[in-house]
Amino acid sequence: MSSHEHPLGISFEFFPPNTDAGRDKLIHVRDELAARKPKFFSVTYGAGGSTQARTRQVVREISESGITTAPHLSCIGSEKAQLRDLLAQYREEGIDSLVALRGDMPSGMGSIGELRYANELVEFIRAETGDHFEIAVAAYPESHPQAANLDRDVENFARKMKAGANMAITQYFFTADAYFHFVDKARALGVEQPIIPGIMPITNYTKLARFSDACGAEIPRWIRKQLESYGDDSEAIAAFGTDVVSRLCERLLDGGAPGLHFYTLNQAAPVLKIVDNLTD
Repeated sequence: MSSHEHPLGISFEFFPPNTDAGRDKLIHVRDELAARKPKFFSVTYGAGGSTQARTRQVVREISESGITTAPHLSCIGSEKAQLRDLLAQYREEGIDSLVALRGDMPSGMGSIGELRYANELVEFIRAETGDHFEIAVAAYPESHPQAANLDRDVENFARKMKAGANMAITQYFFTADAYFHFVDKARALGVEQPIIPGIMPITNYTKLARFSDACGAEIPRWIRKQLESYGDDSEAIAAFGTDVVSRLCERLLDGGAPGLHFYTLNQAAPVLKIVDNLTD
């Protein structure tokens, strides 16, 4: 056992699978991760009608584990009436946690909706449902891809927290100092709620690089170079990735991070290797 208290304050994120086989597999992954007694599971949200229904179905299945399950809720492309219905449905189903996001700007001519920013969504949820839901919002330690600069980004973040959020979950990152710097800036603006680091396991370099470019997460050059040198050797990539991310998690916890939120990509093994490293 390390000096960290166990159980760790860990949580896990899933996405709604497109296929029945993917859904069956996710139930197994859910059970494996539920055995680690996480604080909560979250389920990402696709915009648009069909994926909304799929998200709700997956949320129901994940919450059958008995672990608190927090669906993502996005305001871009949603009207208030639609959100009001969704909040009512979640309440009926016993869901009492949410992750409130702005969501992606629609490509083409899609409607932005009545609520433009996550702080407005948080205010709306509080106005509609009082304190029923525990609300998490997103944080971007390396700055939101569309923010003018980090200071402006942290001001926007503080606005979301003051609108009534209970905690924040960050975009993934690989540089611990970026997280600590962001937390210091947020605290200086009066944010007192927990800011939980989001953790991405490294299992596939090509996918990670593409994903990171799209969302503005920096892969440090030394990590890129090392991953490139392994070529298609997926075992070497996974071993190196486990080591790097485990060390990152240790630094974060030692530096006072209130927990860790793992982006599982609907796989149990990569995150469990990291979690086991932290509790050995």
